[in-house]
This record gives sequence, C-alpha cells and structure tokens, in this order.
Amino acid sequence: MRLVLYTGKGGVGKTTIAAATAVCAAERGCRTLVASADAAHSLGDVFDHRLGPDPIELAPGLHALEIDARTELERHWGSIRSFLVSLFVHQGVEAVVAEELALLPGADELMTLLAVEELSASERYDLVVLDCAPTDAALRLVTLPDVAYRSLRVLLPLFEAISGIAVPIARRLLSAPLPGAEVFGEADELLNRRLRGLQERLRDDSTSVRLVVTPERMVIDEARRAWTELALFEVGCDAVVLNRRLPPEAASEAWFAERGRLEEERQREVEALFAPHPVLVAPLQDDEVRGQRRLSELGAQLFRGTQPQAVLSSPERVYFERDGAGYTAVFPLPNIDPALVSVAKVEDELTVTAGARRRSLVLPRRIAPLELSGARVDGSRLHVSLRPGDETTP
Repeated sequence: MRLVLYTGKGGVGKTTIAAATAVCAAERGCRTLVASADAAHSLGDVFDHRLGPDPIELAPGLHALEIDARTELERHWGSIRSFLVSLFVHQGVEAVVAEELALLPGADELMTLLAVEELSASERYDLVVLDCAPTDAALRLVTLPDVAYRSLRVLLPLFEAISGIAVPIARRLLSAPLPGAEVFGEADELLNRRLRGLQERLRDDSTSVRLVVTPERMVIDEARRAWTELALFEVGCDAVVLNRRLPPEAASEAWFAERGRLEEERQREVEALFAPHPVLVAPLQDDEVRGQRRLSELGAQLFRGTQPQAVLSSPERVYFERDGAGYTAVFPLPNIDPALVSVAKVEDELTVTAGARRRSLVLPRRIAPLELSGARVDGSRLHVSLRPGDETTP
C-alpha cells in the first residue's frame, strides 16, 4: 500500500494537487482514497461534493473523506480523556473548561494520523493520498509519533508501577478520581501498537511527502526548511510540485515576458535546490480547478510520463558506519545551517536538534554504550561520532 502526503505553505494549492493526484491514479486503475487531514477542510469544495468522516465513492476506484479528529480522539483517547475530565472537575474546574484541558496539545494531529494508519492498513486501497495542513502543522503531524512515543515510553511504566501499589490503597482514603485498568490499557495500546505502527508507516519506503511550491521566494524557502526537518525524522520526500507555473504561450506575450523569465529562473532554482528529487510542473490554470473533469485534466498534465502512485525518488535515511572501535551516525540534513545544529546523548538516546525540530533516536544495542565524541556537518549530512569512553576525543 502506498501513502503520499501533500503539504506546502498555505495558499499554494496543495489540496487541488492532492485531489488531482487521486483522480489521475483512480483513472489509471489504482484503488485510491484521498483524505483531508487539514482542520480547515476544503477537499469537498475542490470536488464539489459534500464529504464526511466516512469514505464515499466519487468515481470507480476513487473514494474520499475528511477526517474528524474529535471523533478519532474519542475512539483512541476516550478512557484517558474521561479520567482527566473527572480529575479536573474534582479540582474545581468548570466542566466545559475541563473538556478543553483534557485535549492535550497535539492530540488532534495524533488522532488524525491514527485514522490514516487504519485506512492504510485496511488493504482496501492501493494508494492513500493525504491532503495535510500547511507546512508547519504538517511537520508537527509527521513528527508527533516520535515525540509521543518517547514521552509515553518513560511515563507509562512508571505510572503503572505506582498504580499497582498506590491506587488500591488511595481509593480507600481519597475522594479524587483515580485511573483504572481501562486507562492504562488504552495508554498501553496507544504506545505499544498504534504509535509504533505509525512510526513504521511514516518511515516505510512506501510512504512519501510531496512538497507543493509556487514560483515565489518565501514559498520556496519554507519548503527547503520543511525538507530538512522531514529528513531529520526519516520521513521521505520523493518529489516537489511546482504549481501555477505560467505556461510558455502566455510568457511569450510582451506583458508577461518579465514574469515568465522570473518563473523560469525560479524553476531552475527549485530543480537545483531539491535535487535529486524530480520537480513536477502544474501550469497556471485559466480558472480555479473544481470538479472531477478539471481535476482529471490537471492530473494528466502533472503526471505526464509517470504514475501518480510511483515512488519518484528514494531519499537517504539515517545510517551507521563502523569507525575504528566506534561508529559514526550519519543524518541526511539537506540545506542545513551548521549553526542551527546541536547534538546530545543521554543513556541510549541520541538527540539531534536542527533549527526548531528535535529528534531523539534510540541507538542500536551495540552502539548505545558508546559515548558522544564529536559532530560535524559535511555538506548535506551531519556526522555524529560515537566511541568507547576510554578513547580521547579527536
């Protein structure tokens, strides 16, 4: 099963591109689902069709839905949320406020991803196309499984150990709500099956992010930062879509000549900056693209000579090299500024901070006892040296 996520700066047309991809894939015989993960859904508007949280068939082989994060939250976080609400209410918090407090930061995005994972694992589709929120929210979406897994991996065993001894006694002495077995059961299910499954899905070779840009400096710069941060978390980017490119026939007219020259320059820049990823070009349309006929036409232009479900390029992943008595961990970080990188190691975790993003990598067992010896940025890669503790730092 193939999973393709589209994101980009707000207003670049990512929803239209995602919908056109899905229509094109379905027309070419691929069982396709297109889903919106953006809280401000516009996928139904692009299709001119009312969509809801359940998949509906729009054409042979083409289904669509708009994910309802609140519904998914109740399914996957219900017992934990109920406990938190009752605890807040007991402390004197108003019920409405308690409901909001129980929605922990990032919970909506996490539940959206869980819904995508279930759809991807259903085997009903060959391709799932996900229309994500604008870039920064999409980056939170794909990095949340790492952050949530790391937190719960530490806290859950501690809470369970305490509750096994303290809760039975405390229930006799306190009136405050205390977590029951169903709360821990739900948390354990979230940690050991669902979050682990999400991590594997996002780092699988069959999953790709496609960045949608327009020929504008701010848009291209934001996409470059997103590419770096995706690489840090080993979420593969396989293509860039240059949307709303002025057609050559329009650029030949005197009034558009300068604009056409600028866009040609920006296209060459995008091709150079994001190499070796291919750049798919979607021309500027004479009107907004709505409805399956117009989406079909756009999809045919976009994927002329290739298949929308294909893996269009294979990104580098984090890997380890033997280095004498130690190892070097190599992180691909395209376009990274060395001044924005920091590295730390605590027990068996190596933490890399690149700009605003931080990733903690659990080291393989044979490497975990080694000590952090040094780090350097070489071109588009971060090299982190790990060596035995009795060796001197080079």
